[in-house]
Amino acid sequence: MPGKLEGKTAIITGSGRGIGAEVAKRFASEGARVMVNDLGVSVSGETPDNTPAQETVNAIKAAGGEAIVNYSDVADMEQAEDMVRQVLNEWGQLDILVNVAGILRDRMVFNMTEEEWDAVVRVHMKGTFATTRFASIHWRQARQGGRLINFTSGSGLFGAPGQPNYAAAKMGIWGFTLSCARALGRYGVTANSIGPGAATRMTATVPQERRRAGALADDALERSPANVATPLVYLASDEGGWITGRCFGISGYRVTLYNQIAPEVVLQGNEPWTVDGLFDQFEPTFGPAIPHETKA
Repeated sequence: MPGKLEGKTAIITGSGRGIGAEVAKRFASEGARVMVNDLGVSVSGETPDNTPAQETVNAIKAAGGEAIVNYSDVADMEQAEDMVRQVLNEWGQLDILVNVAGILRDRMVFNMTEEEWDAVVRVHMKGTFATTRFASIHWRQARQGGRLINFTSGSGLFGAPGQPNYAAAKMGIWGFTLSCARALGRYGVTANSIGPGAATRMTATVPQERRRAGALADDALERSPANVATPLVYLASDEGGWITGRCFGISGYRVTLYNQIAPEVVLQGNEPWTVDGLFDQFEPTFGPAIPHETKA
């Protein structure tokens, strides 16, 4: 019986380890031909190593799948373009792009350096843009559809205190994905974002006291990165083409559809506001929606 992604080709960035590797292997097991991209750096983005990406390719081939390796820096525009060109030269098509690649430089905002901010924003935001730009050029020209899946994070969705750079980049990716969904829909391309939860090198670096309560189960099997990969098969498939511009949380055995950002309470005036008028209206209007203990 053919797999759910039979005949498809996919680029999976950051797929040498962790969630990315599991996505690459799962997609290959469902019939996709996969480019495994990974610079092979440490969690903080240092000491490149070709080994992780090659190991994922080896595992895919050992299981009977088809894969090629790529060691490009996703945030380098020329290298990102070469990634797309390599897939098109190898297989003649590009159907799926999953942007997983990322690094961490955790620090509280009052201690964060400019370099720590720039490094994380570069890999996550520029890296997601760069690969998507060149994939979208192909999709627009080919007019045969496509699937874009970008990784956001609960760190942005819920505001991790020790990750202001990472949280900002990940929320930026959500906005970027919404924009892509609107822009590329006319060409049959869907764009969705994923907030994953699993035990990885990245989560191991987060101090226990800064982890969200209940974010991950204690059971090792439920915490496996492989659990994130399976729902992505649906979003990448032809059957998943009705979903675009949405954000899903995937953790353990749970898939969560997040609300889109929408107005909650509106204070509408009939003339220019005065300072006293706003002071009179703010508390009674917004107070019921904002628990007092959470006010800054």
